[in-house]
Amino acid sequence: MRERFSSTDTDSFSRIRAKGAPRRGRRSERFDDNEPEVVFRFDDHGAYAVAGDEYADFDGDHESHDGEYQHHENHENHDDDGYDNYDDNPDGGPAGADRWSTWDQSTPTEKGPEPRPAWVVTELAAVDTELGLVKTGKEADVFLLERGVPGTDRRTLMAAKRYRDSQHRMFHRDSGYLEGRRHKESRIARAMAKRTAFGKEAIAAQWAGAEFTALCRLWSAGVAVPYPVQITGTEILMEFVGDESGTAAPRLAQLRAEEVDVEDLWEQLGRSLSLLAGDGYAHGDLSAYNILVHEGRLVIIDVPQIVDVVANPRGRAFLERDVRNVGAWFVSRGLPEHRVGELVGALEFDARLG
Repeated sequence: MRERFSSTDTDSFSRIRAKGAPRRGRRSERFDDNEPEVVFRFDDHGAYAVAGDEYADFDGDHESHDGEYQHHENHENHDDDGYDNYDDNPDGGPAGADRWSTWDQSTPTEKGPEPRPAWVVTELAAVDTELGLVKTGKEADVFLLERGVPGTDRRTLMAAKRYRDSQHRMFHRDSGYLEGRRHKESRIARAMAKRTAFGKEAIAAQWAGAEFTALCRLWSAGVAVPYPVQITGTEILMEFVGDESGTAAPRLAQLRAEEVDVEDLWEQLGRSLSLLAGDGYAHGDLSAYNILVHEGRLVIIDVPQIVDVVANPRGRAFLERDVRNVGAWFVSRGLPEHRVGELVGALEFDARLG
């Protein structure tokens, strides 16, 4: 079993929690004395909140945020079976792990598209063990999580992306992403606009729901994104892009020309962006910092702000910006500059903007 994950950036290391610290539960809590209990759910129409006896829809309020995977550190004090040497959970959780699998806590629309990859662990006897911090961001943190069935070799690594609570989140509203989106008047929308504690929690759920919905859609369309396993509250579990030892794949921005096949990666990028444009969308915040490369495979990450290029008046600008931002990396590594303009034109045609 793995001893410790390697990294060259020890400053980014962080332990998940101290022994005996509270384990994460299902997100359903009261935010202050003046707000009702709220539970966030997701379906084919997006995210919605059930607050007390009230049902309220709310739609995407997206903003730009960078994505980067960093290496991480594993927990210490492992038993021979690979699970952390913790005492039994006094709340009835599994011994030697952080929690039971949350698979049964997600509804069918909160689980990834079928057919599911064979590595997805759906057994209810499975347990989840947190292994370290992968990445911190402005709105969310990403952790490495192992889901496995004790006593068997059924286990897999996943990335657990958790949007932060209202006290630790830094949302920077960018109205450009909102154009072309519909909004409904509701108490939830007003709370979000006022940035109350309740509203901030709604924003977190909205971002998580938007990203999960986007991942499901893009994966089904054949775009190179991590497979979305499930969503519970503001936590998204998805495919971990990295090796079996738990080392995350490097970002495109970290790679040198001699380390990769620049032409092949450009072709992979073009195929994924073409599929995205053909479906009427642009990434909206694409750069060499939210693209991973694992064993020659290009994977696009951080997609909650995908832009409807037809409904959004700035859709064409977002599409072009995506290509030119990431194209700069390729040009600096030998790709002829005219190829970037050619891809912009091809994507505008695919999106029927020409």
